[in-house]
Amino acid sequence: MNDLRHRIHHNGGLLAAIGLFIVMFTIYVSNHPVGLTAAVATTASNKAVLLALVAMAQTLPVLTRGLDLSVGMVFILANCLASVLVVGTIGEGFLGIAIVLGAGALAGFINGAIIVWGRLQPIITTLATGAVYYGIALYVRPGPGGDVQSDIADFATGQLFGVIPTALVVLLAIVLIVWLPYRNSVLGRAAYAVGSNEQAAYMSGVPVQRAKLLAYTLAGLLAAIGGLMLTFNTYSGEASAPIAGTYTLNSIAAVVIGGTSLFGGWGSAIGSIFGAFVLRTIEDLLFVFDLDPLWQPLFQGVVLLAAVSLGALRVLRIRNRLELFA
Repeated sequence: MNDLRHRIHHNGGLLAAIGLFIVMFTIYVSNHPVGLTAAVATTASNKAVLLALVAMAQTLPVLTRGLDLSVGMVFILANCLASVLVVGTIGEGFLGIAIVLGAGALAGFINGAIIVWGRLQPIITTLATGAVYYGIALYVRPGPGGDVQSDIADFATGQLFGVIPTALVVLLAIVLIVWLPYRNSVLGRAAYAVGSNEQAAYMSGVPVQRAKLLAYTLAGLLAAIGGLMLTFNTYSGEASAPIAGTYTLNSIAAVVIGGTSLFGGWGSAIGSIFGAFVLRTIEDLLFVFDLDPLWQPLFQGVVLLAAVSLGALRVLRIRNRLELFA
């Protein structure tokens, strides 16, 4: 019984995000003109997975008590690169995908290198590098356009067995291949230790620098995967600063809604995924209830405020910060 209570306490933010998403999505499909069909689920999934991937990217630096303001720009950079490189035959398309993902990982590594070896604040560093990445995106794609390998794009945004949205399968694969191994690795556990208390982690022999480097590198990789999925959805690339800024800010909101602490050392990328699903479902609810899209920031703000308040109440109940890890 105590073990169950501990697990619920430890995963309270994640469980709250899952519960909120289930309630909101149930209301959405119950009021949709055609209900829950494969087409409706696929459309919703293709939109939600984009933010979920960027939210996963944001989670890793946040765990180390950092903040990556460049994830939206890397997302857009990958979109622009993919619209140029992921073309031709299927083999050429996969080669282009590898280059795009490599560029995203390199962007994240540069962020981490400047933060670790340059000893600059993550917010300032990623704000500056984000501007550089956006400049490269503009150079690659000065105007909207381009193309993408249609067979790969159709598969990635379609359905498996005519029922299951492929985008959700892709997201699940990324959780299994990237997040879970990272979470259980030495450097993954080190990231939590760094976010909890960097000085204590360093004195305990935790590889602080490598943990930060890996966190930011994986953040760039995940943001690039999101940019690829955007290209598969739109069949084009566009260097749009407003879109990049929106995804960056919403990724931070999704992280908070999913129960990850902005003070570091606590949270999960899975919670951020469901936080992203919650934010995207708000837009769907506005559609089915025929409400003005201008209401969306208000509802997002209410949900975010509620999530922050619940997290604050949890922190206020503890007498010592060490109780967070009890």
